[in-house]
Amino acid sequence: MRLLHTSDWHLGRSLHREDLLGAQAAFVDHLVETVRAERVDCVLVSGDVYDRALPPVDAVHLFDEALRRLAQLTRVVLIAGNHDSGRRLGFGSGLMDSAGVHVRTDPASVGQPVLVDAPDGAVAIYGIPYLEPELVRAPWELDRRSHTAAVTEAMRRIRADQARRGARSVVLAHAFVTGGAASDSERDISVGGVSQVPAGAFDGADYVALGHLHGRQTMTASVRYSGSPLAYSFSEDRQLKGSWLVDLPSSPGGDDLSAEFVEAPVPRRLARLRGRLDDLLTSDAYARYEDHWVQVILTDRQRPVSAMERLRRRFPHALVLGFEPDGGGRDAGRSWSERVKERSDLDVAKDFVAHVSGAPAVEAERELLHEAFEHSRVRESGA
Repeated sequence: MRLLHTSDWHLGRSLHREDLLGAQAAFVDHLVETVRAERVDCVLVSGDVYDRALPPVDAVHLFDEALRRLAQLTRVVLIAGNHDSGRRLGFGSGLMDSAGVHVRTDPASVGQPVLVDAPDGAVAIYGIPYLEPELVRAPWELDRRSHTAAVTEAMRRIRADQARRGARSVVLAHAFVTGGAASDSERDISVGGVSQVPAGAFDGADYVALGHLHGRQTMTASVRYSGSPLAYSFSEDRQLKGSWLVDLPSSPGGDDLSAEFVEAPVPRRLARLRGRLDDLLTSDAYARYEDHWVQVILTDRQRPVSAMERLRRRFPHALVLGFEPDGGGRDAGRSWSERVKERSDLDVAKDFVAHVSGAPAVEAERELLHEAFEHSRVRESGA
């Protein structure tokens, strides 16, 4: 059986206010053509279909179009990620099953597979949507509030069903697996408990299609991240974007799994440039970046006047400008938004307490902040 593993579409997202919907539509075209050309038996979408719980109308329209086109060619199994609203994404899932589109957003259904027939035998495909530990702890009677505990229980239910069927198995999951490399564009998921899950938690599946981290990664031969199809931060400037084309083992537990990475179209390459303004504007060394989306860090001793305007004469697609004068330390000249963008919401809040009170947050204050962020996360997950 041949699968196409993709994830983290983040439909509706922009790159520093640069509209990416056209690039996301081009990815959908590429995905459909790959399914047709490679005779894919099932497309796996491992969460974060949308960029937020309430996606813009144009993003919903593009997703609807993608599902209709894919359903004419193959089966589709998708799960909710931490950016999605499970309730909204799962609307109409019972009706879509009959059309070959299988949406799995309810944690209670993790042990109920989608059965896909193929000439070399049936495959049971299980979906583990993003599991907010606080939401599943009580109904699943977990003794710990952590992502590992939640995923371990989900896999226990999957293995119990797997043992009855004896078929090859595939698991979709949206989680942060230990050892994975993160980028700046993933939303932190650590507030709801310990965030990382060991790859061994997924033992027993013939293939595990992961979502959440935006760079393609091979955790083990059968446990992989496809990454996002587009770059959503400048930290992804060196990542290769696309999907995994997977041929499953011929029998359960077999060692003949193969995976080939299929590159996605790149709307415009990214570059991170650092140097003095005059050098950036005149040196031939930077000529190759003139058609890139560009992030620039200026190192001039004094902040140059009209720096972005001057930069855009040479780099018309410059999107981000920072200032780190030589000898001034990393944070010199940086705005507050630049300093906090790579930190978790909880860490930023604790820093704010320290800033206004003149002392680090005490334990009671840290616990109150943790409870407030967790309550907010749980409300959003149930939206």
